[in-house]
Parts: sequence; structure tokens; C-alpha cells
Amino acid sequence: MAIELYNDGKHICLLFNDLVDDEKSSAVQANQFLVISDGEGTLIDPAGNMTYNALLMAMGRYFPYKKLKYILASHQDPDIVASLNKWLFGTDATLYVSSLWDRFVPHFTTQDRSVGRIVGVPDEGMVLQLNASRMLIVPAHFLHSEGNFHFYDEKAKVLFSGDMGASLVHHDQVNTPITSVEAFKAHTPRMEGFHRRYMVSNKACRLWANMARGLEMDYLVPQHGCYFKGKVAIHAFLDWIEKLGCGIDLFTQDNYRIPA
Repeated sequence: MAIELYNDGKHICLLFNDLVDDEKSSAVQANQFLVISDGEGTLIDPAGNMTYNALLMAMGRYFPYKKLKYILASHQDPDIVASLNKWLFGTDATLYVSSLWDRFVPHFTTQDRSVGRIVGVPDEGMVLQLNASRMLIVPAHFLHSEGNFHFYDEKAKVLFSGDMGASLVHHDQVNTPITSVEAFKAHTPRMEGFHRRYMVSNKACRLWANMARGLEMDYLVPQHGCYFKGKVAIHAFLDWIEKLGCGIDLFTQDNYRIPA
């Protein structure tokens, strides 16, 4: 079952959280997202081959997958877009991904299937017009990928934040959003190790957090783990991430030694 983040009858945002079986697979839990705007479909971070069939079936309850118009990829990792070949074969959708990766992701495809169907997003981001809304493609470079973007749905006030805010949890825990400062503090141990290693530096986190405060968010929804609902929890996260030492901030010569 999908988690409904927003639905006004014409504009719908859905989160799919349980398509990777945590108990039978060693793969990390991953969220996928579908935005339906007045009959037009946008799929965000559709993930890899192990989720493709399940996502296809889950989507079918809400939207005919063959009518997808856009596929948005926050970056190039396999858990983001390794199923690209199947989506390009089964739909007429166009992929939007960082211009740093628009010549790399075709390696996920066969038979020139990607020709003319991948748009490279410039570093400054862009605005994508949906039928009943706009999707802002906002910069999130080095968080964790060199070319990285997040997606802000203006109508639903949802920021799909890729790996920013990610936590390593069982998919059942995603059903309960983080809504308070107390819940956030209890949640930080499930995020801290991931962010310290996967985010490149505190400078990148601070710049991103400063930008994110300019968005009116009701939800901040990462691609892994629990999501944040309401300004209290969202701002608790922004306050935390902008102070976190991570990535190259933590590395010393001890991390660069020739193995004995």
C-alpha cells in the first residue's frame, strides 16, 4: 500500500516504502514516489530491478504506468535508477538527471533506448511544469553525489530529498513520520552514521540547509527510511544537519594508509 502524502482530488503525491523485502534481501530499504498532477504522471527515484515489478503493480492502483510523462532521478546510483531500461521500454517517459550523469545512466539501458529521452539538468536546477503544479528541481550537489538534485512539489509542499535525511530502518517504520523534536532526537542514531559518511562535508550541508529554509515545506521525504512531517520536525532536521561534521571534515592521514 502507498502512503498518501497529499491528495486534493487532482494532485496526488504517493510514497511506496515496502517494495524491497528487508527480511529476505540484503538490499537497503528504498522509497519510491509517484506524483499525479491532473492526470499527468511523474515517477521519482524509481530504484532498481528488484523493485520494478512490485512498483509497476503498486502504481497500477492509482495511475496507468504507460502514461508516465517524467522520470526524475536525484542522482545516478543503482538504487535510484538502475531499472531505467525497463521504464524506457514500457513507457514514453523522459528522464531528468544531472547533466554530469546524462551520459553515464545510458549504461543501464540497451538498444539505444535512451537516445533523445534523457534531459541533463544544469547545476543551477530548473522548473518543470506539471499540469496542475510546478516541480522545482533544486541543487543538492555533493549530498552525496557530485551532481545531485532534490525535487520540490509546489502544490503539495513536499521536498523529495534523496539521501538527505535518509535513515536505515525496516520498511514498517516508514509508516510513522517524524513529527516532533522528541521523535527527531530519538531518530538521529538511525541517521547519523549514514550522513557522516555519505555527505561530503559540513559546508555542503550548511549551504543546502540555508537554501531549504526558503521552501515552504509540509513534508521532507528522503529516499531511504522515515520521512519528516510538519515544520517542527523539518526544522529540527535542518538545525541538526547544518551542524553535523561529515565526509572529508572527519578524514585524516589515518584514512589514507597503504594496507599492511
